[in-house]
Amino acid sequence: MHLENRVLVTGGAGFLGSHLCERLLDAGANVICVDNFFSGTRSNIEHLIGHKRFELIRHDVTMPLFVEVDEIYNLACPASPVHYQRDPVQTTKTSVLGAINMLGLAKRVGAKILQASTSEIYGDPQVHPQPESYWGHVNPIGLRACYDEGKRCAETLFFDYKRQHNLRIKLARIFNTYGPRMHPNDGRVVSNFVVQALLGRDITIYGEGTQTRSFCYVDDLVDGLMRFMAAGDGVFGPINLGNPEEFTIRQLAEQVIALTGSRSRIVHRPIPQDDPHQRRPDISCAHDVLEWAPRTRLSEGLKRTIGYFDALLADRTMHGRLTTAVA
Repeated sequence: MHLENRVLVTGGAGFLGSHLCERLLDAGANVICVDNFFSGTRSNIEHLIGHKRFELIRHDVTMPLFVEVDEIYNLACPASPVHYQRDPVQTTKTSVLGAINMLGLAKRVGAKILQASTSEIYGDPQVHPQPESYWGHVNPIGLRACYDEGKRCAETLFFDYKRQHNLRIKLARIFNTYGPRMHPNDGRVVSNFVVQALLGRDITIYGEGTQTRSFCYVDDLVDGLMRFMAAGDGVFGPINLGNPEEFTIRQLAEQVIALTGSRSRIVHRPIPQDDPHQRRPDISCAHDVLEWAPRTRLSEGLKRTIGYFDALLADRTMHGRLTTAVA
């Protein structure tokens, strides 16, 4: 990365975006963080405010943005079911109009642009593990479709802009990522289990807990994104980024209980509509092309994540919010 690089991160105050902004600053970039704070929070990037190479803009990517930048990481979109189903129409707009506006910006200023796509584009997969060549198995009218199909449409737009305008694109399909700064009430399995365990509440599993997921620690994921952006223009993806180690949801719950020393019991609830049964990335492409693979084991990443939520619970105000949320 050139030291004078001007980098735009949309969704920069979110869980993943805030870690990316931090790492880009460490690498010497000038960072413009854009967020409308629908699911991102100011507290995630508060420690960066005042940094001479960091700028925060409150803006919704469904509206055009006019800035001069060299690189764009388009991360803007609520990524947890609780958040993206709260306003499904806005979720689709964020994915589709946000992609159009950021691609238009990249075209105007000649910037390289990376799209944060998702493993959700594979839906409830019938191929396991999921390679980039798999087209997916998605319900286009289900409760998750606002996110799944919004991201699929964004992928289409990125490749059409590449073919039609010779735009320099990067398309990353991100699998389950966890770590500090996850939103405590976002309904994602890691944050749910950790908060419930720390409060001594029942840990809620949907179905029998035999569904599998692969959990990538946030530092590893950010490393993958930055390696991808730094790769030559001939490397544009799509590329899966995630941890290929696979765990059942019940195994995750048991590990969280053990690491927290909690007395929480595991209880079962009906499985949500279109919940994928299996999810595991084939990262052969990332390994071969980017020389990337995650290094953080689940037990180590969970310890750091538990430490973060433990500190949140020490805050009386946050403790009240979390207690209400998991009651």
